[in-house]
Amino acid sequence: MNDDALLRISLVQMDIQWEDKPANLNKVKGYLSGLSGKTDLVILPEMFSTGFSMNSHTLAETVGGQTISSLQNWSKEYDLAICGSYIAEEKDQYFNRGFFITPEDTYFYDKRHLFRMGDESKSFSPGNRQCIIEHKGFNICLLICYDLRFPVWARNVDNRYDLLLYVANWPQSRIKVWRTLLEARALENLSYVCGVNRVGTDGMGLYYNGQSAVIDYKGNRLSELTEPVEIIETVEISKKGLNLFRNKFPVWKDADDFALR
Repeated sequence: MNDDALLRISLVQMDIQWEDKPANLNKVKGYLSGLSGKTDLVILPEMFSTGFSMNSHTLAETVGGQTISSLQNWSKEYDLAICGSYIAEEKDQYFNRGFFITPEDTYFYDKRHLFRMGDESKSFSPGNRQCIIEHKGFNICLLICYDLRFPVWARNVDNRYDLLLYVANWPQSRIKVWRTLLEARALENLSYVCGVNRVGTDGMGLYYNGQSAVIDYKGNRLSELTEPVEIIETVEISKKGLNLFRNKFPVWKDADDFALR
């Protein structure tokens, strides 16, 4: 247990150009170059390179495609970790695939809960496993957007993770749910929670107003991007305070046992 671990996380609240990978990748490269040496982890919104498009057959890429290859190169060049999600193809299936890329390794998480009201369940296959990554002394769990509504999937059994990440395209019309559930996930799991949402209007006419945030294990908002504009903010979180609180107030020891099917 590394009580002295610190982690600088950068929230990239961006406007995504609809189904325009070159434009979005170019924008992200500029962000990353400016953050080099200033952060440990850069968090991008859900489907950052295309927007929340159901055009999976046309936009999907394999793991060796332009999006992941570019991010892997930039992670090494700028010496930082990058996470978000993109449209992936594997074995004739399509996934809303989360990625966590470090200069040394690449990890993936396939979104489990597909947003049926937006026909995501018709265009993508669901994932079936969590992904928890160790990075700079923190255990980090990456989830995606609609997963936020399902607390069992995020349950922090025996403090397996210290930071819970949600990357999202969460529209303004339901933003109260976003704000409320991010705080709830932090409180019930005794964990830092970071949610990164996009801004702007997508190709389906949905408007997004950001409200990206970092929330600590007591429900305090360490950062909140309340303006509906493109912005980057970097926040440092500490493992020491988290471990002290978990030891002082160990509600996790009384959690119910369960098994997911």
